[in-house]
Order: sequence, then C-alpha cells, then structure tokens
Amino acid sequence: MRVDLPQGTLEYARTGRGRPVVFLHGFGQDHRLWQPLVDELSGEFTCIAPDLPLGAHRAAMAPDADLTFPGQARLVSDLLQALDLTEVTLVGNDTGGATAQVVAARHPERLARLVLTGCETSGNFPPSPFTGLILAARLHAVRPLMAGMRVRALRRLPSAYGWLTTGELPHDLIDDWLDAYRSDAGVRRDARKVLCGFRDRRLLDDVAAELSHFDRPTLLAWPTDDRLFPYEHAHRLTALLPQARLAPVPGSRTWVMRDQPALLAELIRDFVRETSPRSRERVDGGPAGP
Repeated sequence: MRVDLPQGTLEYARTGRGRPVVFLHGFGQDHRLWQPLVDELSGEFTCIAPDLPLGAHRAAMAPDADLTFPGQARLVSDLLQALDLTEVTLVGNDTGGATAQVVAARHPERLARLVLTGCETSGNFPPSPFTGLILAARLHAVRPLMAGMRVRALRRLPSAYGWLTTGELPHDLIDDWLDAYRSDAGVRRDARKVLCGFRDRRLLDDVAAELSHFDRPTLLAWPTDDRLFPYEHAHRLTALLPQARLAPVPGSRTWVMRDQPALLAELIRDFVRETSPRSRERVDGGPAGP
C-alpha cells in the first residue's frame, strides 16, 4: 500500500483487524523485519508497518524532505493522520525506537500507548559501533560501506547486522535491503540525510526531558542480551516515563520481533488489554461498561 504525505510517497503494509498497532523499524531495514510479530498479532490487531525512509525503502522521499529525527517524527505523525488512525499503540525498535520517542514527546495526539524495544536512548545516540557509518555519511562515503555488505560474512560485523539477533541473519531480506539502497540515487540521498541527523547528539537528551510529560502507558519490552542497547538503559527510560513498565525479554538481542516473537506478542497483547479504557475503569473501581 502507498500513502502520499507532504514528504513524499510512503509505502506500508497493513494486516489484520482491530485496534491499530504501528511498527517502526531501524536503519537499513524495511517493514518485513516485523513479519514474525505481525503474524502473531494480526488476529487481534490492525498491524501497520511503514517502510520508513531509512535506506532500504523503494520509494524515495521528495528532495527537500526533512529526514532528521524530528522530521521523521513529523512523517510518522503525518502518516497516522493520513490513515485516520487514533488510539494507536506505537512500537519502536532500533532507529525506529528513537523516532518513536520523538513522536511520543512532540506528536502524541493520536497515541494511546508506546512500546519501546531495544533502541537508542539519551547517551547512546548512536551506539558506538555505528559512529564510523555516521562519519562516512558526512564524507559522502556511505556507498562503499554498503557495497561491502554484499559479502555475507561481513554482515556479522558489529558495525553491520551482526549484533542485532541471536539467530541466523535473514540474508534474503538483507539482499533486498541492499538492492533498494544500491538501485536508487534518491534512496541513497535519503539514507545520508538520516545518518547526518545523528549530528545532533543531544537530541535524545532534550527529548528525555520532554518525555517526562508523556502521560500514556508505556511498555519497555527490552532484550536482556542486547549488545547495542544495554538493558540498564531501559531502567533509565522506565524511571523517566510517568506510566512506564519494564518487561525483560530473555534470549534476545535487538531484533526481539525475530528472536522472541511469541513472547513479545504476549507482552504487547497483555499490555494493550490491561491499559484499555475498560481495564483502567475496573482497576480504578469504576464501571466496566456493558
């Protein structure tokens, strides 16, 4: 599916029926990363997974599109508005988790709840293995680094996809992601914009202060074995967000939707049920409704 936004045409997948859950992926990935989790949840929820303009998308954004992290948050907000989604559960992972935090801080109007898995946080933006990629973007030298990822053995490097999962890498997907980057100059332009957006190293520090006012229920379903986004960072976010709860996801690294899809689905399913209006009324002792 496609939707036209002020920033350009955004492709997305939509599956299932019920309350909307929107999934945000990381850099160099697309919506298919979420498929194991979507398969678990689509029987109960409307699952919407956009192909964010993070270097593996097939539809380049307009040349003047703002793809800094505040700009990406605006793009997500515009997507929710264009699809007329309300009471959204927003789920962010990796780079998409950083964007989700900015959405929650600055564009919370259509959100009912927030779910963060392993992702950037204040003081870890970006994780150190990716500082070389950020520098390459500033020097207009990302393309050779991405070309090197065609060698499957190199994908296991910490600065590539190597620390994202405990399992085998989805090489067929990665081949497609790299092809999307290689095949379109507009996509490469978008990717460089995103990487240059990490120049604002204090962004998530500022957003952290703003998140202290985010009053929606928040679930931190955090992988305990994550090498990029340590578990103790989730404790910081839990202390910061007024209605946050922390749920460990053992046996997983960043890609919890692939390492532990059934467990993550159970956590999200229970979280949505427990924080629905009727559930809150029952907890507070009010009427549960008909």
